[in-house]
Formats: sequence, structure tokens, C-alpha cells
Amino acid sequence: MANKKTWLDGPDIPGENDFGEAGRYPGENLGLPESGPGALASVMRRACGVFIDWILCLLVASVLTQFTNILGGTSTATFILWILVGIVGGILFARTPGMAILGMGVARIDVPGTTVGIWRGVVRTLLTACLFPAAMVDADGRGIHDRATGTVVIRS
Repeated sequence: MANKKTWLDGPDIPGENDFGEAGRYPGENLGLPESGPGALASVMRRACGVFIDWILCLLVASVLTQFTNILGGTSTATFILWILVGIVGGILFARTPGMAILGMGVARIDVPGTTVGIWRGVVRTLLTACLFPAAMVDADGRGIHDRATGTVVIRS
């Protein structure tokens, strides 16, 4: 009975590249190295990147809301700015400021070395804003938002 699964174990989300068995390390089935540049960024590192982006947007929103309420209150303005930073940063630079500070970037898994593109940048950020897709990861450590857009967050 030790193998009995309960709801506390969380969902089993197989990765599209699992091929029936998990790799020796996260990202192996995606063709990523185990460590160093190009390796899959850890969930903690990615969460810290989001936190840094949020703090930066909060600081800007705090200043903006002192002069105008066009974006709503500070919390609404922070959320709007965070989405804009995610979309613009993802499309133009394949990273947000928080990702850049922590040495990460977003890459496509289908055509490595190409830009993320507009639709991937927009959809990925909007799904991340919903939180749950980003919090639910597969065996490779990719959130549902990355799987839906064919992207992965790697170390640079």
C-alpha cells in the first residue's frame, strides 16, 4: 500500500517528451545539458525572477500612482506593468529584467536559437499571470504555460 496515490501527491503531468520514462535529470528529454549555460533553470530561480520583476513593477507603479490613477491603484498598476514587462521583455529580449539579473532566458524547444516570437511571448505571459499553469510543472520542470507555447526557461 506504500504506492497508493492520494490527492496530496498532486497531479501526474507527463511531459510531451517523456517517452515513457523520466530522464536522469530535468531537461534531458528536451536535449538540454545537465548544468551550465543552456540547462533548465530551477523552479526556485524562476520564482525569484518573477519576484524581482514584481518588485520592480511595484516600485514603478508606486511612483505612477502618485501622479495619476489612470491604471487604477498601486496593485492594479503593478499587475498591468508586470504583464507588459513580461510581454515586451519576452518578445524583444527573450527575458524579463528578473530573468536577466538571475542569468536566465526563454528559449523555444522546437527551433533552438530562434526568437520566442510575438504569440509565444504574449500567451506565455498571460498564462503565467494566471499563476496555476506556472505552478504545475512536469517531470522536466516546465510549467503548463511553457508546454503550451513550446518554450523552456534556461540558464544563460
